[in-house]
Amino acid sequence: MDPQTAIDMGREAVFITLLIAAPVLVSGMLVGLAIGLFQALTQIQEQSVAFVPKIVTMILALSFSLPWLVARMIEYTQQLITEIPNRL
Repeated sequence: MDPQTAIDMGREAVFITLLIAAPVLVSGMLVGLAIGLFQALTQIQEQSVAFVPKIVTMILALSFSLPWLVARMIEYTQQLITEIPNRL
């Protein structure tokens, strides 16, 4: 395996990782931004006010996007395994 192939495989793995993590991270970020704005406007500085909605939103985003995430992981794994003979 040449270095360029290893770099391409690493780049693809990082891209798939970001793609899989994106729904949960984006939902948490948006809710965190909204809660932070709410806390700044009302001057409520309780940590649980920010923590609980973010966790609930991230769990909901994960549960709704889980079938898609699993399909992407299976697709990537199958592609990686079937290309082993071509990459060696």
